[in-house]
Amino acid sequence: MPNNRPFTTTVLGTPRIGPNRELKRAIEGYWAGRVSAADLAETAAGLRRDTWTRLADAGFDSIPVNTFSYYDQVLDTAVMLDALPARVAGIADPLDRYFAAARGNADVTPLEMTKWFDTNYHYLVPEIGPDTTFALKPEKVLAEVAQAHGLGIPARPVIVGPITFLTLAKAVDGAPAPITRIDDILPAYFELLDRLVDAGVDWVQFDEPSLVTDAINGLPELAEAVYGRLSAVTRRPALLVATYFGDPGAALGALARTDVEGIAIDLVEGDVAAVAAVPELANKLVVAGLVDGRNIWRTDLDHALGALGTLLGSTGSLAVSTSCSTLHVPYSLEPETALDDNLRGWLAFADEKYTEVSALAHALRDGRESQAAAFDASRAALATRATDPRLHNDEVRARLAAVTDADVTRGEASARLDSQQEKLGLPTLPTTTIGSYPQTSAIRVARAALRKGDIDETGYVEKMRAEIADVIALQEKIGLDVLVHGEPERNDMVQYFAEQLDGFFATVNGWVQSYGTRCVRPPILFGDVVRPQPMTVDWITYAQSLTGKPVKGMLTGPVTILAWSFVRNDQPLADSSDQIALAIRDETVDLEAAGVGIIQVDEPALRELLPLRDADKPAYLNWAVRSFRLSTSGVADDTQIHTHLCYSEFGEVIGAIAELDADVTSIEAARSKMEVLDDLNAVGFANGVGPGVYDIHSPRVPGTAEIAESLSAALKAVDPRRLWVNPDCGLKTRGTEEVVASLTNLVEATEQVRAGL
Repeated sequence: MPNNRPFTTTVLGTPRIGPNRELKRAIEGYWAGRVSAADLAETAAGLRRDTWTRLADAGFDSIPVNTFSYYDQVLDTAVMLDALPARVAGIADPLDRYFAAARGNADVTPLEMTKWFDTNYHYLVPEIGPDTTFALKPEKVLAEVAQAHGLGIPARPVIVGPITFLTLAKAVDGAPAPITRIDDILPAYFELLDRLVDAGVDWVQFDEPSLVTDAINGLPELAEAVYGRLSAVTRRPALLVATYFGDPGAALGALARTDVEGIAIDLVEGDVAAVAAVPELANKLVVAGLVDGRNIWRTDLDHALGALGTLLGSTGSLAVSTSCSTLHVPYSLEPETALDDNLRGWLAFADEKYTEVSALAHALRDGRESQAAAFDASRAALATRATDPRLHNDEVRARLAAVTDADVTRGEASARLDSQQEKLGLPTLPTTTIGSYPQTSAIRVARAALRKGDIDETGYVEKMRAEIADVIALQEKIGLDVLVHGEPERNDMVQYFAEQLDGFFATVNGWVQSYGTRCVRPPILFGDVVRPQPMTVDWITYAQSLTGKPVKGMLTGPVTILAWSFVRNDQPLADSSDQIALAIRDETVDLEAAGVGIIQVDEPALRELLPLRDADKPAYLNWAVRSFRLSTSGVADDTQIHTHLCYSEFGEVIGAIAELDADVTSIEAARSKMEVLDDLNAVGFANGVGPGVYDIHSPRVPGTAEIAESLSAALKAVDPRRLWVNPDCGLKTRGTEEVVASLTNLVEATEQVRAGL
């Protein structure tokens, strides 16, 4: 039987990119041939060691391992289960095979990528076909356990659980729903438990966030059956099943009725009273997630300790934790020297959250007085936040209160299209790109020089204008029909706007992982949002002055700015989104007044914020759609509004995509083989659509024939008068040479298909 001695202080997972993005640089160096596999492994081992040591020094008595990844934890689980697609099997080197599945290569297309529940983290979607078999390959897990034990770390390996793995997977080649393979996958988990005992593991954590969703029918019953079988294994470590991102509802009681030793519950999102009312928890370790693992606000320690008090007597034992992995927050507040005292006091990044977890665990054991300083600081932060004038702007609140239905409505779509076509004169199958072009070394050098004071703002603008001129000339040479300015002046599609809007703070080093080596610095939305002045007009009008072809104005939509920021938690999300929408609305009006005829307002995160429970989804979609329309309905009908969505499972929001009423919607479709077009047709979508004809997240250069085939597939679902031709996403992360080759092929393929119409 397992050694199930309860622990008291832990975290469900940790960041892995390194406090200064060391892992990103090492992996990209490996891809470029500058870093050896051995050196990459050494960097990874050092990052793991430093993280574990930090937790041990904070007094944590159970520390998660196997949360580290070179790319993605779901992909790691597919490797552990020997369930990678057959198309990568011929790649002999395991590391290169792994990266080929993640991002593709010249000969191999990658796995599809989509959002991890309602976060901005992306996971790789496992493919389960009729011939997929499962076999345990535990080398990575065991290696991390061995490293941790060698350092004296009380290691608790973390594994994506079988239910979540299969509900997140995708059926291919006519296979049934992956969850039907649950009996086939469990033997690998049984064997893993046995191997972990041999490795000296006392506790293992199975992550099952799918249990807080309505992903499939009968999840509570399935959880009870699966974990009944796993907990019945005689030779195994103690089992901790972690649910997070929401309230597990009936799944909590179902898990508690099995013989698992512990259950981790997100009590930032969940209901403490409901947990206390589950009688079967009386003999379980409950890991109480009372410190928010995915947002950056300081914990109300008095409230959290009160919640722990409510649970005392209702559980076998209690441990304190974050609500989920701190993968979703930056490492530390220490580098953020530009914070004012009030704002600093309101915030907690990963390191500060570990301190809060430790303070709560000590207060639970030794009394609140033992942590008096921590509790006093928590109260002081709450007091200053309640009274800071930046959190309440009467003017913007009055403006929102005055919004009517007329402010979120444009003219009839087909009439708009006629007036836009008369104004723009575009060919059939117009070609364009999504917005950004490669961020060249010259751009990065100029941005760094501006930060250091080596050049002034005037010098920086001159350099960015030169980049814009080059991008416009390049697009004209390639033969694109609708151009973009390339966004050289933008560090990030959200941060750029946040830096110009009151109510936001942009961090210096607040990096988090979005996918693979792609890292972002989400801004902090702490107050009411106001646009002091135009943000993009000068850049776009300069680009338009260089060409006779239309240049799109490029903006980020309110829902995406909200989703990709750390958002204030003291008012409804809808209110914050509408404040941002007013700022974007003002920008669209100014762009139109400056002569810009096409304005793209990107909403790639529309699906991302979708609530995990079905009952909560309609209300979200209603306010998200209204917020987008508030941002885009201030312009005349002959101004063409575009939007862009990417890398999500669109099925659940397909009706909302139509309700956005954008004149043209560009949407990810390459990895999913144009499946989204049938979904759009099913809901009566009749506006312009640009399904991505090639995947920009892979380094592959698609051939002309390949793109023509994608276009032909799209034409089977969309009238050519409505069809646009574009890549899946922006080109910021790609190299100039491959972008030129890919777009040249895109234009040639379009000309071939046009000729056949």
